[in-house]
Amino acid sequence: MADYKDPENTLLLELKDGTVVIELLPDVAPKHVERIKELARAGAYDNVAFHRVIPGFMAQTGDVANGNMENNFNLHRAGTGGSDLPDLPAEFSKVPHSRGSLGAARSQNPNSANSQFFINFTDNNFLNGQYTVYGQVTSGMEHVDAIQAGEPPANPDRMISMKVAADA
Repeated sequence: MADYKDPENTLLLELKDGTVVIELLPDVAPKHVERIKELARAGAYDNVAFHRVIPGFMAQTGDVANGNMENNFNLHRAGTGGSDLPDLPAEFSKVPHSRGSLGAARSQNPNSANSQFFINFTDNNFLNGQYTVYGQVTSGMEHVDAIQAGEPPANPDRMISMKVAADA
């Protein structure tokens, strides 16, 4: 296993082009960090599509109900669901939505984040204080940059797998 600063709070996101390492921020957003680790450990993110990818903005994924490309996948429903777990309260902070940051996707209700998340392609400071930031890509951002664009993409890329580094 590679040497990670905190393997229990590090995600290994496997994409078609390679591994993306995400350092989670449990001191900033503990409920969001626990949720993504719980779903990753359950294999819920495996084969889930990137259903909204906007160049110069962000790549969104994580609809575990409708986004699994190996299980009754419907591209037009991807992005409309979450997990069977309750929605999470907002955990807004001073951590900026910078390039490579992991943000919680949600509806208009600030307390509606569940399983979906996005990775920022660039600094998106207009999101600061409005969406929970709970992780940061520390390596492999070039693989995120290569995700197929579209809303939705015609041929979406997927998360091959997501694991907690302590379990890998």
